[in-house]
Amino acid sequence: MKSINSVTKSLCLSLMAALLVIGSFFVSVAPAAAETVTVKMGADNGLLVFQPANVTVKPGDTVKWVVNKVPPHNVIFDDKAIPGNDKALAKSLSHPQLEMSPGKGYELTIPKDLAPGEYSYFCAPHRGAGMIGKVTVAG
Repeated sequence: MKSINSVTKSLCLSLMAALLVIGSFFVSVAPAAAETVTVKMGADNGLLVFQPANVTVKPGDTVKWVVNKVPPHNVIFDDKAIPGNDKALAKSLSHPQLEMSPGKGYELTIPKDLAPGEYSYFCAPHRGAGMIGKVTVAG
């Protein structure tokens, strides 16, 4: 009687282990959701800055620049301060149009094939006042 119980327990445990292994093949891990990072153009106190000035994202994430204070503003990526010093890439990432109205802005979804690194940008009308920022693309 004891050996039948032992065999039954062993059989049940083996069956449960097999089902667990087989079931694990059907469990999928969802990819990490893309995030949106918001950058204010013009600080709440009226300073001519991007807030935050530095953000870190990964390919697929979105950076959203929003006019906050003291417009007009735009987002120009500096071809001399991005990986590869690529003028065409800097132009494709930039938003040269001046945004005037609070709440308006520009969204950039980081291309999946964008090289990891630091991408510096500025606001053309306020660059001399120090309105510069940086997007760091993580690898």
